[in-house]
Amino acid sequence: MHPSAPPVTAAALVIGNEILSGKVEEANVAALARALRGTGVLLRRVVVVMDEVDAIAAEVRALSSTHDWLFTSGGVGPTHDDVTVEAVAKAFGVAVVSAPSLEAMLRAHYGQECTEGHLRMALVPEGASLEVTEEITWPTIRLRNTWLLPGIPEVFRMKLPVVLARLGDTGRAFVSHAAYLQLDEGVVKPGLDRVVADFPDVSVGSYPKWHATDYRTKITFDGRDEARTLAARDAFVASLAAGDVVRLD
Repeated sequence: MHPSAPPVTAAALVIGNEILSGKVEEANVAALARALRGTGVLLRRVVVVMDEVDAIAAEVRALSSTHDWLFTSGGVGPTHDDVTVEAVAKAFGVAVVSAPSLEAMLRAHYGQECTEGHLRMALVPEGASLEVTEEITWPTIRLRNTWLLPGIPEVFRMKLPVVLARLGDTGRAFVSHAAYLQLDEGVVKPGLDRVVADFPDVSVGSYPKWHATDYRTKITFDGRDEARTLAARDAFVASLAAGDVVRLD
């Protein structure tokens, strides 16, 4: 892909009553976003939904049709509230089937302790691909542009290399630079506005730090062109007094 082409886009669908009730803190979106940015994929939207088949299916239809890739998180285990496979199948109008290779792996793993509950984890939407790498041999389910990832953060992160291997070269990766300041946001706004206008291809963010001892505001500059991103940061820094800048990265 040409580096000046628009970035490949992605959405994330986080599934689970436990997220919306506050019983579990969501931890997968940040890991996904960082991994995708390293390949030049732009995570544009995140939706959180309950363990309801129709609600999940509706979001899958909407997000998969408006983004290049969709990643679901959660709902692929063996219990009654794990309904992601059924919902994704419904979104794409296909049946739910048992994958023989997955079933064989589950039987081998659990041995005599294998139950019908365990075998629910062999269910996939009909036509799904079972994605693996040489290092990660336990399959990850993908139906068209939609990946079904586990909600357990440790397992979610283990699956990301499989995703990245499949995505391949999606264009220039995002780069990020920052300036740490001893100024608050209200003071730096005029300089920020000029940089935003002069560098429309660079995303500029401002993040104050409360009760800080080292800096008061972090200004970030993100883009897919290293030179342009650094130029935006340096143009902003040039509008400040030397003592206002704690450090740059």
